[in-house]
Amino acid sequence: MTIKIGWIGCGRHATWMLMPQLARSGFAIAAVCDRDPAAAQNAARQFGASQVYDDYETMIAEADIDAVGMAVGPDVHFRATMAAIRRGLPVFMEKPPAATAAQAEELMRASDAAKVPVAVGFMKRYSTGNRIARNILDGGDFGPVLGIHGSYLTAPTYFAGEVDYTGFYLHHCVHYMDLIPWFAGAEFADLGLRKNVPAPGKMLIHMNFTCENGVIGNIVMGTVQSRGTPMEFIQIMGDHNRVEVDNIINAAWYRDPPFKAEDPAATLDPACDTLSWRPNFTAAANEDHKGYHALLTDVAALFSGQRDHAPQIRDGWLAMRRLERMISLIEE
Repeated sequence: MTIKIGWIGCGRHATWMLMPQLARSGFAIAAVCDRDPAAAQNAARQFGASQVYDDYETMIAEADIDAVGMAVGPDVHFRATMAAIRRGLPVFMEKPPAATAAQAEELMRASDAAKVPVAVGFMKRYSTGNRIARNILDGGDFGPVLGIHGSYLTAPTYFAGEVDYTGFYLHHCVHYMDLIPWFAGAEFADLGLRKNVPAPGKMLIHMNFTCENGVIGNIVMGTVQSRGTPMEFIQIMGDHNRVEVDNIINAAWYRDPPFKAEDPAATLDPACDTLSWRPNFTAAANEDHKGYHALLTDVAALFSGQRDHAPQIRDGWLAMRRLERMISLIEE
């Protein structure tokens, strides 16, 4: 079953990262919408859409579509999703789901009441290394998670003129407000935070946490690194087990091997030595390491009633609640 989707927002992120994956995932782009008519026409040409709009309310009300997708700003995410729910159209939206946790909760309640699914683009759950890590945790041999460290940095590219960290919080930090509790398997309980602001627009955050199930850890985020370097690292600690994911693509599972230096018969034992993986970038098929195709495949399955693995608006609401807790600590 092909799902005819109407897409809102035809900027670089949408046309480079998301829309190319839709056809591979079970969608046909039937309509496109952007307030810039040239951007909408260009997207229609690239992806074969026959219906072109410059007003999302008109597209949602009139287009011949089965679902709505969008990658715009949080205010439009909220308003357009409410309009789609009223028409009974399922929604995929990029994160963040809204500008505030209260708006995300309103979307969640509307989605539940209308029984219209709303999926949120938390693709880091689907990034290759993170997916490997989660499958290891779920496989039964890792044991309980004890602690998690996550580092996810960026550059001060969100700022022009007056410093405003809103974009950094909503478009960057919200990812780890979803990913880290997802790995931990529980909600944050206690939170603490330290920050270092060496110059306007440049901030480094260390947030420590205890989860409701006892998992402890810390998250490092900030705007003090170049986007031209690897900026992301995850370490998940168990008892004589740890999984590390570097740059979302290099995964290693450290276990409990014996010392080898004095053993003349030393070898590599698959039962206890480190297992590692990194991709072959010369293979044309390995092009979804950020996870957009896998995410949208689950979204298509959600919309067609096959399975509900995709992150949904409840996940978005929880991430926004956590984000607002974090921001309140920064602003103290």
